[in-house]
Amino acid sequence: MSPLAVGEVAPSVPGVSLDRGPVGLLFYKVTCPTCALTAPKVRAFEDAVPGRVIGIGQDPVDALQRFTSEHDMGIASIEDAPPYPLSNAFGVVSVPTLFLVGQDGRVLESIGAWDREGFNRVAATLADLAGVVPFEVSTPDDGLPAFKPG
Repeated sequence: MSPLAVGEVAPSVPGVSLDRGPVGLLFYKVTCPTCALTAPKVRAFEDAVPGRVIGIGQDPVDALQRFTSEHDMGIASIEDAPPYPLSNAFGVVSVPTLFLVGQDGRVLESIGAWDREGFNRVAATLADLAGVVPFEVSTPDDGLPAFKPG
């Protein structure tokens, strides 16, 4: 199994609409240290493009809510309960994994792990497509590594 590639049609996600434009889908797990490192940086998406990035957590809803609150993630999350049908449909092999899905339903970006350059690239693309001021998720001086596998 491998993650959906750029250009492939993304499976539909219950409760997520592409009517307003592209959407970021962040797959994560509350026990993942890399997800915990990434979570506070995800708030930049919500601040710049509210409601356009959705978390898909591989844990029960109550655990997702605690994680979101504790790490100031700032985005809404939906549960992907075992046997992880959404994660499997997207080919997620590690978390965090961020997909940017265009309004046409095709994958525009796929970033596995914490990848500063990749997350900033998704932010720039999403800002451009949403018509908002460009923003960065992470900078070299924020104390995070440039890359950390999940």
